[in-house]
Amino acid sequence: MTGPRFSFVPVMDHEIHVSEWGDPANPPLIMSHAMARTGRDFDELARALSDRYYVLCPDMIGRGLSSWSANPEAEYSIEYYAGISADLLDVYGLDTVSWLGTSMGGLIGMRLASGRDADRINRLMINDIGPEVPKTTIERILSYVGDLPRFAGYKAGENWLRGAYHPFGPAGDSYWQRMARTSLRRTATGALTLHYDPAITIQFSASANELQSWPRWEQITVPTHVLRGGLSDMLSPAIAARMCASGPKPQLTEFASCGHAPSLSRAKDAMVLRGILSEC
Repeated sequence: MTGPRFSFVPVMDHEIHVSEWGDPANPPLIMSHAMARTGRDFDELARALSDRYYVLCPDMIGRGLSSWSANPEAEYSIEYYAGISADLLDVYGLDTVSWLGTSMGGLIGMRLASGRDADRINRLMINDIGPEVPKTTIERILSYVGDLPRFAGYKAGENWLRGAYHPFGPAGDSYWQRMARTSLRRTATGALTLHYDPAITIQFSASANELQSWPRWEQITVPTHVLRGGLSDMLSPAIAARMCASGPKPQLTEFASCGHAPSLSRAKDAMVLRGILSEC
């Protein structure tokens, strides 16, 4: 188990920051993060799986250490993120990959698996999102994503993260301390804030049609597995049931103690993912 190593990769006039784990000779596994998060969210899972997989965890544009967009309305969209992701596979010389996407990362995976790049996804694992995003959940997310908070120090930022992302599920102190280190950045005044461009929320208005994508779901044929937080307000039982009965007809795994979205950071979570990867 090696890593992380870090690269800045030029893609579509952007600079994409990628955390790399494991031996490049191993089967490739892409882990794609949620809307206001970064590729570092997968540190624990990527480390655990890096003994058997070459794990790549990119920061999507507008997040983490990747570049921000000068044209948010055109570029902060699932379609554009999918284009970046496909080009990223080209840069790394990867013909086919397994894909694990949390929330927004799951939408990107569905877009890839239902379009011209479908043959490049050999396994699709979707973490707590579906082809239909409830309006009430969007409103909840906008309530804490739209306005960047400010923190005097890392402990204050860590406490905020513990509250805002409590639905991620049970986690120890070391997890939240690592989350603070990888989720915060300094502002011009020296205060801390979250590590993303506040304009990313434009995808909820400029590209709202991408949040209702059942026709695309029906086109997916690659082996698929859906993960769901048992307390999730993003992926309801009804939406999950419809997913399991249509399109790729995936298997479903629920994490009873989690909401939106399971962090997949615990040792037992890694064991679940190992099983899914071996079965898909």
